[in-house]
Amino acid sequence: MAFDKNNFDPKAAAEARKKEMDEITVKLEKGVKDIFTTESYKDYLNLCAKLPRYSVNNQILIMMQKPEATMCQSFSGWKEMNRHVLKGEKGIRILAPAPYKMEREQDKLDGSGKPILDKDGEPVKEKVEVTINAFKPVSTFDVSQTDGDPIPTIGVAELTGTVDGYKTLLDALKDVIPVPITFENIESGAKGYFHVEDNRIAVQEGMSEAQTVKTILHEAAHQALHSKEAQDASSEQKSKNQKETEAESVAYIVCQHYGIDTSDYSFGYVAGWSEGKELPELKASLDTIRKTASDLIVKIDEKVQAIAQVQDMDKFMEAHGDELPFDDPEADQPTGFIKITPPVDFGTIQRDRKITVTAETKVQSIEKADKTKEKTSETKADKKQKAKKISVKEKLSAEKAKVSKNKKPKTEPKKDLQAAM
Repeated sequence: MAFDKNNFDPKAAAEARKKEMDEITVKLEKGVKDIFTTESYKDYLNLCAKLPRYSVNNQILIMMQKPEATMCQSFSGWKEMNRHVLKGEKGIRILAPAPYKMEREQDKLDGSGKPILDKDGEPVKEKVEVTINAFKPVSTFDVSQTDGDPIPTIGVAELTGTVDGYKTLLDALKDVIPVPITFENIESGAKGYFHVEDNRIAVQEGMSEAQTVKTILHEAAHQALHSKEAQDASSEQKSKNQKETEAESVAYIVCQHYGIDTSDYSFGYVAGWSEGKELPELKASLDTIRKTASDLIVKIDEKVQAIAQVQDMDKFMEAHGDELPFDDPEADQPTGFIKITPPVDFGTIQRDRKITVTAETKVQSIEKADKTKEKTSETKADKKQKAKKISVKEKLSAEKAKVSKNKKPKTEPKKDLQAAM
């Protein structure tokens, strides 16, 4: 149905939008509480693994409307990827930023941040333009609601299936985690730990590949969220149970994202940890988990791609040595490759040969320039028939007169001081 601007009622549209925003807010409040009080917590973490770049609010909204979603984009976003939304599909309603600017009157401050007072001791007011953060309901669509070109993937989820893949993922983890990782025999029986004082991660040696990755990710979350620097930056005092919940949740999301078996993860203690907390506090905890997991996923993805590119180049060089993938134009038959010739051996250069340096005189230089100009004029004789030819002697005379003129002392013009003031 086409949009009819003649029948559009701005007031009715604004009221409809406000009503929808109120409904979405109520859904969000219920959704957040349900995550911690039911078995939905693991479902929420699964969605975080699939949609790590969405905000907590939008992740919850997507989970409530389409829990099986794996990849969401706007209508235009899918269009840019050469895919189209299937006819009849209903959009998933989420929140999109819609900031607006407005003028506000406030106290005028001096350089030190203190209010400026007028002669009566009252604060001086000024009008400033401020940006107000606001949101509006918009539609997004899951990939299952679209059709078109295949979705490009980087294949990271397949890395843990083989030993080579495990090594690549392990190398990526060592690179993106900003503290040393050591493998040792931990006598306490723990699978690993993050040493706050030494700022390092220890992992039990000899474990399976999957368990090793899980442990590293768990301790990496501790390092990111519970190191001395992180605790100093946060005013929140976290209990041991909360710290373990955050670390285990981050590790679960990242493992789920890369297809590592997560069947042994359990979150039965989440309900007890979240009990008595207010909604803003619960949302803040979820956002902390989401941001930490998303940051790790993005960094690991980038590093894995970089390692894969280097590995591909190494394999090519190992197979072809000093060959390049270009046809040899001198070969009788197309070879598909051209051989790189060895570099010049500077040891064979004759060093006993004398080098004679000659310098042109000024006259020779002018004569050469004159000949060049003559050649140019000859080629354009039809256009410059009336051009005057100047001899070398005349050029030298002109040059001499110019030098003589430049030697004359310059006289300073008298300045009109009255006009200059």
